[in-house]
Amino acid sequence: MADDRLSFKEMCAEFDVTPRTLRYYEYIELLQPDREGRSRFYGARERARMKLILRGRKFGFALEGIRQWLLMYENEGTTAQMQAWLDISERQLGELRDQRAQLDEAIEELAALRAEVEQNLG
Repeated sequence: MADDRLSFKEMCAEFDVTPRTLRYYEYIELLQPDREGRSRFYGARERARMKLILRGRKFGFALEGIRQWLLMYENEGTTAQMQAWLDISERQLGELRDQRAQLDEAIEELAALRAEVEQNLG
């Protein structure tokens, strides 16, 4: 049904993305809206993909990795996609933990340096 589709503008608003971002996601084939003349319409499939794309970006995944993972569903099915998800999510968790450790170290160093400077001033 056409009623459950979102226009380009509605899609941008729904997912709080810029038109440029949405066009880029189409350009790199993450999204494939229905086209009617110059208008684009996004159905349930495209909205679900957009949720996955944004979630993947939030977790720090590269767009190309997200694209390949989405293609896997079409080419190999759900089981292969879920197995791949377990593998890539485990790697990403490791990377995020490493980043957190580096941030914690930088915060401790900065706080110590700040305290030292504050003590020297006072």
